[in-house]
Amino acid sequence: MKLDREVIEELKVTPGSPAALGSRSPASTTVDWLGASGSHKKAVAEQDLASFVAELKRSQELLWASDRYALLVVLQAMDAAGKDGTVKHVMSGVNPQGCEVVSFKEPSVEERSHDFLWRYSKALPVRGKIGIFNRSYYEEVLVVRVHPELLGNLAVGTGSGPPKHLWRQRFEEIRAFEHHLHRNGTRIVKIFLNVSKEEQKKRFIERLEDPAKLWKFSMADVAEREHWADYQVAYEESITATSTKWAPWYVVPADHKYALRALVGGILVDAIDQMDLEAPSVGADEMEQLEQARARLMSE
Repeated sequence: MKLDREVIEELKVTPGSPAALGSRSPASTTVDWLGASGSHKKAVAEQDLASFVAELKRSQELLWASDRYALLVVLQAMDAAGKDGTVKHVMSGVNPQGCEVVSFKEPSVEERSHDFLWRYSKALPVRGKIGIFNRSYYEEVLVVRVHPELLGNLAVGTGSGPPKHLWRQRFEEIRAFEHHLHRNGTRIVKIFLNVSKEEQKKRFIERLEDPAKLWKFSMADVAEREHWADYQVAYEESITATSTKWAPWYVVPADHKYALRALVGGILVDAIDQMDLEAPSVGADEMEQLEQARARLMSE
């Protein structure tokens, strides 16, 4: 099963065009891809997700067997948008040996001593595997932009804060980095989970009221929520500047988790489908060896 091409194109940020986050609904797409009403929408989305999970399992096996490409999935979002749950549900059918999820915490002293892309390049997936960055090098043009004090020496510009050219320079470096990866066989899919401020508040309160979810809550989440507007500006400019033909951004409505997960699953199935993978063929010499192996086993 494939996600409707019309839906994929709606979610994609066209290279050279604004991300237009302010005009994108965090609750739904304009294309009625579910084709149902009311509570039936959730049931349809869950059925679609199950189909995408099964397709991803098959596709991941082909990805591994062909050994031609790697797939890098970049997930970015505001807190409580559903990144962890999306990974858990969408990748539930994939062989763990062929998929690695990496979350990046505060950089170490060694990492700070290198260029801002260094620690991320070390975690890239090898050919045949899927790598998922739960937050990524985009934090270097997002959180450090909202909190320039985290830049250290780079925060010193001609006036207050970092030099004005820093973000433009980093956008250029990210585009070049991703273009290099694409040329060398790594396909990149970047997904922004677009949650509303109201839905984030609701999920924070749910965490506080559920003893089983208290561990998910941090006072830092509330502190960052106060910078919501600043983050929206940073995301708008970052996504607009870095959505390219070789590494497009997709803005996925995240207020309804059932729809979010199905849409992400559909996007990933489409991304692997574009690789046009085929199972490796077996030559005549190899077939002869296989027949010999079969004969030896049968004779035991």
